[in-house]
Amino acid sequence: MMDLYYPNERTRAVSFGEAIQTVFRKYSEFNGLATRAEFWWWALFNGLVLSALNLLNVFQVADKTYLGTLIAGFWGIAILLPSLAVAARRLRDAGYDQRNLFWILIPFAGIIIVLIYCSKPPKSVATGLGAGAQ
Repeated sequence: MMDLYYPNERTRAVSFGEAIQTVFRKYSEFNGLATRAEFWWWALFNGLVLSALNLLNVFQVADKTYLGTLIAGFWGIAILLPSLAVAARRLRDAGYDQRNLFWILIPFAGIIIVLIYCSKPPKSVATGLGAGAQ
């Protein structure tokens, strides 16, 4: 069970590479915690990948279909589960329930609400959302 809380792990700095490896390693783990650095490095990584794929839009694969758009669609499907998992872990670390992730279903405003929740500092274990909380 990976739902353990290590105080030094929550406060230590996470590098870009470590954050990406952690997200892919915990791609389907919705329990546990994710630091702000892990969440935002993941967001930056996705932005960089999508920007690079956008450069491939100069190649047209079929009528009105571009290579970058096609690969970006597959990329979005591939990272859907890891993105939801890291967001759920980040919400948990910030002291919010994972069900707040459903705000994403509201166009525009929902994404902003979730990003605001994810940007909050971590809550202490005393709140009950830390070690072993369900």
